Amino acid sequence: MQSPWYLIPAVWTFGFAAAAFAGFGVLLSLRWRGEARSSLLLTGIVLSALWAASAAGYAVNHAPAMWRTSVSFDVLRLAALIGFVVLLLRGEAAITRRPSGWSVPIMLGVLALMALVIGYPPPAALESNGQSHLLALTPMLMLSVMGLASVEQLYRRTPEALRWNVSPLCFGLGALFTYDLVFFADALLFRTIDADWWRARGMAQALAIPLLGIAAARNREWTFDVAFSRSLLLGSTAVAAAAIYLLGISVLGFIVRFFGGQWGTTLATALVFGALLFVAFVVSSRTFRSKLRVVVAKHFLSRRYDYREEWLKFTRLIADTQTAGSALNARCIVALGEVVETASGALWLRRADGYRQVERLGQPEVNEPEHEDGDLATFLRTTGWVIEVAEARRDPAKYRNLRLPAWLASNASAGLIVPLTATDDLVGFVVLGKPRVSLTLDWEVLDLLKTAGRQTAGHLAQAQATEALLESRKFESFNRMSAFVVHDLKNLVAQLQLMLRNAERHHANPEFQKDMLGTVGHVVHRMNQLMLQLRSGEQPVDRPHPVDLAVVVKRVVTVRAAGRTGLRLDVNECVTALGHEDRLERVIGHLVQNAYESISGQPQVDLRVFQRDNQAIIEVQDNGAGMTAEFVRDRLFKPFSSTKQAGMGIGTFESHQYVHSIGGSIEVVSRPGEGSTFRVSLVRTDVAKLAAEAVP
Repeated sequence: MQSPWYLIPAVWTFGFAAAAFAGFGVLLSLRWRGEARSSLLLTGIVLSALWAASAAGYAVNHAPAMWRTSVSFDVLRLAALIGFVVLLLRGEAAITRRPSGWSVPIMLGVLALMALVIGYPPPAALESNGQSHLLALTPMLMLSVMGLASVEQLYRRTPEALRWNVSPLCFGLGALFTYDLVFFADALLFRTIDADWWRARGMAQALAIPLLGIAAARNREWTFDVAFSRSLLLGSTAVAAAAIYLLGISVLGFIVRFFGGQWGTTLATALVFGALLFVAFVVSSRTFRSKLRVVVAKHFLSRRYDYREEWLKFTRLIADTQTAGSALNARCIVALGEVVETASGALWLRRADGYRQVERLGQPEVNEPEHEDGDLATFLRTTGWVIEVAEARRDPAKYRNLRLPAWLASNASAGLIVPLTATDDLVGFVVLGKPRVSLTLDWEVLDLLKTAGRQTAGHLAQAQATEALLESRKFESFNRMSAFVVHDLKNLVAQLQLMLRNAERHHANPEFQKDMLGTVGHVVHRMNQLMLQLRSGEQPVDRPHPVDLAVVVKRVVTVRAAGRTGLRLDVNECVTALGHEDRLERVIGHLVQNAYESISGQPQVDLRVFQRDNQAIIEVQDNGAGMTAEFVRDRLFKPFSSTKQAGMGIGTFESHQYVHSIGGSIEVVSRPGEGSTFRVSLVRTDVAKLAAEAVP
């Protein structure tokens, strides 16, 4: 009874081969540009997928038609792959120019035609007729020999400097044709196709696909824009190496068990366990992975680095606050170290007395500065070179006879010095530790380190600029607060001066004495408020609350307009607004004082307080000089802009900022020679709420 198809080994081996060749064919077809050589290679890959699929089909149902189909695809795929190698050897132009160049293609065509017509029988079907098996297998054997000879000629005729490009192709196709040569020679010698060899043929042929892919990626003139993931290739190489190692250990364990007698099983078990432990340790080692990465890059890839992956990793390390803590300085060391596989380093940045060590990871602490005019800093600034410390010690002439500083000459763990240059300015430098594996500083490593150093310098310069900007903003806020305080002090001094001038005439008047004491008390209260504001910041200490504007206006009149004429009041006693009494007093007082100071003749100032809908309105109108529309629009509410000779230009700006902060607005109507009207709109509240606020 025949086994189910899923238990037949040939179905799985040829099925795997069909899937592998089909996937590789899709990858090549997506990047195919129509060139003749690449067309033959793509044809050979597609035919290989069809051959493997039909062989898997024959393994399921043993249909003669399926076997014949498999043989036909087998012949055609070998012919296409050999033709591809022949085109690489001779070139299409050589074939079309010289008649003698047709000999190899003609021979290939004849052999392929013979193999197609005759075919070869399935396993265990040759013994019945010796002549039949000889006639059937000879063309296939000759195709294998011809393919192997073509690959050997391609490798031999390629200049040694260019063999790196074709070596994966030669090894891949050479292994493929070698397997077929042994396979058909064995069948011809023993008069039967070995079933085990046939079942393994699909898997063996598919193992050549990675080498063919590497060759296609290295030779872009075939017009295959193929690129392999380095991480995938590295992982595949590691898995393959581990598998080969474990296979060897298994064979050794079997030998020990077979010949070890009574101790065989025990020794074999201990050997396998030790081997597994060793593999786990080696795979987890960063040094091993670094060495494996170097081997893969050297033997399988055209470039040491995948620049896209390197740049994404570098950017991620710089931006990731979870890497080496949240400090940018430490992240810069880690990001640069990853480029050359090192985990230690020290960052030096410019300070007032030179370049100082500001961060270190696994490097000795250095307290003395490196002066900007020192040999090291001057060399890095003028050349921008990456310095290999060991080479600079051994041969200073390569670095313009650079004399290393004492702290660096005594540092045995220092490996590289990377300058951090931003806009031709040396921001600092990084001293990296020695790489985990031996590293040749070729142009590729140096260019990547220089570019990464410039990017790091850009990040550090931006961080320094941001820090300086924050500090500048703090000083700006402090200076603004100081300007407000100075302006308020100026107003308080003006009130005291006015009181002193009136004291000469009214010092014996009890009413004046009463007003004077009230003014002094008010000034003391305001100065205490200013001190509190300096400690707490620009904003008021408490939240806005209902304020009776009539009370505030009366206090302003008492303090700011005492002894002045021409002030007319029109105040609604029931208008309350959200705000702060002292700040609103300053706003109204400033507007009243500005109104008087803008008048050169007989003063006329109108102060009105009324309500409109949900707003409390304060209007101050004067008959002063007025302002132009351009001044009102562009300069009135800007700091340090004033029409008064002794004015600071702060009061209007401060009043505007405060009114807007509590949800109000200030409107201005003014014309030169016609005076000005300032209208302050505040959020109105009711008296009942004011009374409720006053209840203890």
